Amino acid sequence: MSYKRWILVAIVLFGVGLALGLIIPAGSASFPSEDIAALSELSDILFSLPPPLMAIFIFVKNALALLLSFALSPILCIVPAATLILNGGVLAFVSTMVIQEESLGFLLAGLLPHGIIELPAFIIGEAAALSFGAMVILVLFKKKERSQVVPSLKQNLRYLMIAFALLIPAAIIETFVTPLLLT
Repeated sequence: MSYKRWILVAIVLFGVGLALGLIIPAGSASFPSEDIAALSELSDILFSLPPPLMAIFIFVKNALALLLSFALSPILCIVPAATLILNGGVLAFVSTMVIQEESLGFLLAGLLPHGIIELPAFIIGEAAALSFGAMVILVLFKKKERSQVVPSLKQNLRYLMIAFALLIPAAIIETFVTPLLLT
């Protein structure tokens, strides 16, 4: 299957997650107060970092998540598929809560500046993971396809590097521009 189709598969899986996140009413989920306190403490630590370190942290976190998904993709493509659905669901769910508590403008100011770069990076990276994972799985059933594994790995690593490259400006924008828009 061509890489463009893997992009489409990744978009559809992310869209399924978005739909699921919108179906779950924001008021129906309750987070234990310990979880909220832990998240608050973590965000305090993150926002206390000097901005350049925060940008590096955001980039490394996102890059490691993509790398882990890619590395685990040969296990039935479960990790990249679940990652796409889960991230879509969390984005929709949290967006619904932010709109209820703040406004649509606040949500857009917080997401669009970096999300316009980060979301395509995420889709590109997860599509590469799905493509590579599917190739490895195919080889298990069709031995004659073995010669395609290394070229598939090389091609998908190139797409993964593109995703990593896009994550750099996304992290910089998330660190330096987004906070200015939310104040």
